[in-house]
Amino acid sequence: MAADSREVMNIRQASQYLGVSPDTLYKYVYDEKIPAFKLGNRWKFKKTILDHWMEQKSSIGEGKLSKKKPRAARAAAGGQ
Repeated sequence: MAADSREVMNIRQASQYLGVSPDTLYKYVYDEKIPAFKLGNRWKFKKTILDHWMEQKSSIGEGKLSKKKPRAARAAAGGQ
């Protein structure tokens, strides 16, 4: 079953779905930047909640998880 078709995903599946490394996703979880919950001793991610979270972030202009500008924006701004 593909990661994006599961309702509840583990770290590996959610990192693939979001396009970030598992290590980065762990950092976001511990920094409370992304919605997750623990089931036993494992972090889990509910797809519908992640989708809603991404929609909220993108609709208010906070689609980036980091404060870095995208490479194209940095290049357009003179490489800052």
